[in-house]
Amino acid sequence: MPQAESPAITPSDGGKVAKELANPARNGRNAARQRGRSKTGAHQGQRGPGPAPGTPTRITESRPAKSGHGDRGGWNARRAYAAIDLGTNNCRLLIAKPAADGFVVVDAFSRVVRLGEGLGQSGRLSDAAMDRAVAALSICADKLRRRHVALARSVATEACRKASNGPAFIDRVRRETGIVLDIITAEEEARLAVLGCHILLEPGDGPALIFDIGGGSTELVLVDSSGPVPDILDWMSVPWGVVTLTESERFDHDDPESRAAAYTRMRARVMDGFAPFARRLPELPDAERRLLGTSGTVTTLASLHLDLPCYNRDAIDGLIVPSESMRAISARLAGMSLNQRRELPCIGKERADLVVAGCAILESILDIWPAMRLGVADRGIREGILRALMGKDAPQPRSAHEQRA
Repeated sequence: MPQAESPAITPSDGGKVAKELANPARNGRNAARQRGRSKTGAHQGQRGPGPAPGTPTRITESRPAKSGHGDRGGWNARRAYAAIDLGTNNCRLLIAKPAADGFVVVDAFSRVVRLGEGLGQSGRLSDAAMDRAVAALSICADKLRRRHVALARSVATEACRKASNGPAFIDRVRRETGIVLDIITAEEEARLAVLGCHILLEPGDGPALIFDIGGGSTELVLVDSSGPVPDILDWMSVPWGVVTLTESERFDHDDPESRAAAYTRMRARVMDGFAPFARRLPELPDAERRLLGTSGTVTTLASLHLDLPCYNRDAIDGLIVPSESMRAISARLAGMSLNQRRELPCIGKERADLVVAGCAILESILDIWPAMRLGVADRGIREGILRALMGKDAPQPRSAHEQRA
């Protein structure tokens, strides 16, 4: 089988787009800038009035216009790029081509594979979970071939980082699908998520918080968004995602008191993990805090906020929702039985048992960063990978000497 992957591209050599993201210390912050933010508490400039309470608003990204020769869209508009994100819960693929101001998606794929199922108890990826993931990746490999992808990067995250048989699984995937998975660090995972979704941050001054609730971990990233690409001020990854947190609690789903007690314990467990990061966060008025989330949890809760009959990415990506609405939906879901959640649109059988853990993580994030509104992004690591690939592959501007020649 022809090799579908390029060599791994790290943030340090991933092109000018990736380089614009500052390289933070491991689980640390840009101390000088962070202290300056924390001391002042206020920042130059005034934010405009926010939306009325209870009113969802949107941040939209202008669609790139068709481009001709001589601009970014023309130099390789027919060249296809791909990104695969194999997480603890999902396998996702995105294939795109460059456009004048970004890229145009030509194919996509997503499947719940639960690769990390049972990992917390055994320390290993189970045979059934690996089989599900390989089956999904085989579909991805077929799409890479059919779309004639020129450059791709595939990454694996927390489940493969933690599993004792993670490297053996990576070898199996390469043998059976031709896909070369790169097990990335939590730091790179956080950086790619920011690169992929930061454009949806609300306009404003001062630091903002971007988070990604995954299946096996949650990444929190404090950014300075004053430039075209955010500067990472501080970040943290905690080993609590929707799968790992769900598996940490065994309780009677049909007993309301048992459900309530389990949710309380989940909240406490996550808050303990967030505590070191929370102590480093700057003090700001709640109205000046900006918050953006990229995860299945926030997109699912946003769908329930809009009372959608089924998931609609166009309605969700870029939506701004009052935080109190997300808290109310979280409390409602936590109080429901498993069967009641299964009947809700946009949740269904695949997510009904995991969404409550996501709610506990989201509420904990709102506790440490009590923003009045929450931005919702249906984009993240895959989009970050694509931007890095295209940035690396873009032609460099010619020098004045070359232009005269």
